[in-house]
Amino acid sequence: MNLPNRLTILRVCLIPVFVVFLLLSPMYPWCNLAAVVVFIAASITDLLDGKIARKYNMVTNFGKFMDPLADKLLVCSALICLLSIGRIATWIVLVIVAREFIISGFRLVAAEQGVVLAASKLAKVKTTVQMILVILLVLNLGAYKDLIPWLEHVWILEQILQYAALILTVWSLLEYLIKNRSVMKGQM
Repeated sequence: MNLPNRLTILRVCLIPVFVVFLLLSPMYPWCNLAAVVVFIAASITDLLDGKIARKYNMVTNFGKFMDPLADKLLVCSALICLLSIGRIATWIVLVIVAREFIISGFRLVAAEQGVVLAASKLAKVKTTVQMILVILLVLNLGAYKDLIPWLEHVWILEQILQYAALILTVWSLLEYLIKNRSVMKGQM
């Protein structure tokens, strides 16, 4: 197994660690910071695995399939945990998770036909925005507004990022389905 694929597997292995810290954060506020550090480390593996794979010609079908799946697992796990501790609305999580299930199903149909579909540039931007949103929501900066008064306005940035993530989520779904519609023609 090459280095980029190992980084992808590492990202998947970091997810349970992140989830534990995040779910403990309401009881132990220091866990917010621990969760952010683990999430950022996992996100950096996403950046590195692709760069290394392309630079050193180590792109594999496993990487094309597993890298976006690892991203989905990381972001969806984070959003579901954030939902369970009351930091994000249910409907936002449902839209984002539904998109990820649709794309994963679409990828499986393509794989049955021997086609491996890599993530688009728009999907990568979507993932980046979602990851930034998760970091901001995990940090829960609004909880510190008594210590630092201007943090009471951080909710505005959180709202902007939530709607940006939603728009990019739907847009990338439509782009993906339209660009790869030939995959589904044989299935209907």
